[in-house]
Amino acid sequence: MPDRGRSRRRTYTARVRQVAGRPAAATGKGRYVAVRVVLVGVLVVAGLKLVQVQGFQAEALSAKAENQRTTTITIPAQRGAIEDRNGVKLAFSVETRALSVNLKIMRKNWAEYAQKNPQLGQNFETRAAAAAKFMAAKLPGKVTEAELLADFHKQQDFTYLVKDVEPSVAEEITGKFPEIGSETQAAREYPGDTLAANVVGVANWRTDDPDVSKHNLHGIAGLEMTRDSDLAGKPGQYVADTAQGSNSVIIPGTERDVQPATAGNDLVLTLDSDVQYALQSQLADYVAKSHAKGGSAVIMDAKTGEIYALADNRTFNPNDPSTYSDPGLNLEAVSTPYEPGSVNKVITATAAIDTGVTTPEQVHDVPGSLVVADHTIHDAWSHGTVKFTTTGIFAKSSNVGTLLLAQQVGPDRYMQYLQKFGIGQSTGLGLPGESRGSVPPRNTWTGTTFGNLPIGQGLSMTVVQMAGMYQAIANNGLRVQPRIVKEEVRPDGTVVPEPAPQSVQVVSPQTATTVRNMLRAVTQSGKSGNSGTAPTAALEGYQISGKTGTAQQVNPATGAYSDSLYNITFAGMLPADNPRFVIGIRLDAPDTTLPAGHSAAPLFHDLASYLTQRYQIPLSPEPTPYMPLQINQ
Repeated sequence: MPDRGRSRRRTYTARVRQVAGRPAAATGKGRYVAVRVVLVGVLVVAGLKLVQVQGFQAEALSAKAENQRTTTITIPAQRGAIEDRNGVKLAFSVETRALSVNLKIMRKNWAEYAQKNPQLGQNFETRAAAAAKFMAAKLPGKVTEAELLADFHKQQDFTYLVKDVEPSVAEEITGKFPEIGSETQAAREYPGDTLAANVVGVANWRTDDPDVSKHNLHGIAGLEMTRDSDLAGKPGQYVADTAQGSNSVIIPGTERDVQPATAGNDLVLTLDSDVQYALQSQLADYVAKSHAKGGSAVIMDAKTGEIYALADNRTFNPNDPSTYSDPGLNLEAVSTPYEPGSVNKVITATAAIDTGVTTPEQVHDVPGSLVVADHTIHDAWSHGTVKFTTTGIFAKSSNVGTLLLAQQVGPDRYMQYLQKFGIGQSTGLGLPGESRGSVPPRNTWTGTTFGNLPIGQGLSMTVVQMAGMYQAIANNGLRVQPRIVKEEVRPDGTVVPEPAPQSVQVVSPQTATTVRNMLRAVTQSGKSGNSGTAPTAALEGYQISGKTGTAQQVNPATGAYSDSLYNITFAGMLPADNPRFVIGIRLDAPDTTLPAGHSAAPLFHDLASYLTQRYQIPLSPEPTPYMPLQINQ
């Protein structure tokens, strides 16, 4: 009993000491109020946050959540084809696949794949080895097993494995290995390999320029580059859901919001692929035969200025990137100017006839040399005073006789003819790297300047500009802007012709005909000094007009004209009585001691012969009339 009494007293004492100095009822009430205040505060904060999330951030958070599970896929546009004038494909695109792998997901998920699908392998290493072996076997020549294994072990999240894979092969690989991604791309095909490569150029995938879509082919040379906006088209896109934790693995059947791609336009060129092939092969052979450093040539329609063939001996294969080189990607026939030499005398001849300074039959006493300012000009061969007809001055290519006529024309009028013939002006052909050539400004001419220009030294031009001078003479004095693109064809089949070429009436038809007839004597073979400089350019059954050129090159080591390095040129019209084509040729520093090195006339002959057969050009109705060049007393 006493024990129970002590127990009660201890209990009572404990209750009294719950809160010292404060009644027990008041303490409990205060605690209740504090808890209630805290709870209300928490609810208020939660409510405000809910209002913020649902009322103000709902749209942004929804979009963020959507972005975490969707991705926008680009649909590549079909790049337009490039064709010759007869519809022969020079460049076109084919659909391919680029195989890739998300390495981050691959490492994370392959263990899960292996658990669910024992046939896939037990771990990452065996799976990677199996994929590499299978893919290498399906893609011989494109990728090796070792290269694939190295890719699978890269320390990065994503990598491309191989591109330009046939769609059926890609489907077979991704069907067996779902971890491998497949991206639709396009490959550019050039069926002619080097055929017209410098003109057509090359297009490939570019990732170096942030302003260029990585999902489309883009041109890096030739017309593929300068007409890229016409050829490329516009990529499309669609939205699709992606697997959790991935922005590249598309969930099939979730594609939506499709915006189709717009295909690019086709380009139809003025080139004839057969003529282009003949020019490239014959030019390359002749450059080798003449031991030249290089060479360029053009075949142009005499009336329209359309270019049927344009080539350098140096080229590349757009299907093989290892052959890309500079300047090989650019066409020297438009990008590399040179001093033309006597082929430029057509301007002097035209000016002299057009201004009435002389006539074709007029006889001139031409000495062996002529002093111009502080220089003495000689002909290419030694002679005393010779009586040359005007025709003979140009057929024999007398520097002295040419300068005597030029002095009568005068420097101001001569400059006007240079401008009319387009020397020092861009042709607007539309190929990259085109040079304007150069003519010294009239106000900078010294006494010796006018001793050089009329004979083709001291100014420069490209092969296309050189041919353009003769096109004007062949076309009754009307110089037509050369062109190499004929028209565009839109995806719906609409044909859009190129803008009409600009034209300039350089001289009257009568003057042009007179000069053209005079230049027939260049290919004349005669006795007693009455042979022209290029009888090897003559073509049996056809009248041929043309002009040879031999110009000293500047020795880069001395800055002076070289005695061993020359530009050898020829420009001619076929046939002279009714011109159909103009051919311009330049050989860069050939061995002039060789028969093929001192003249390009034989190459003209071979090209002209081919053209007459290719286009069945009618024979000239009359043989070339014999013209006296030198009067022997």
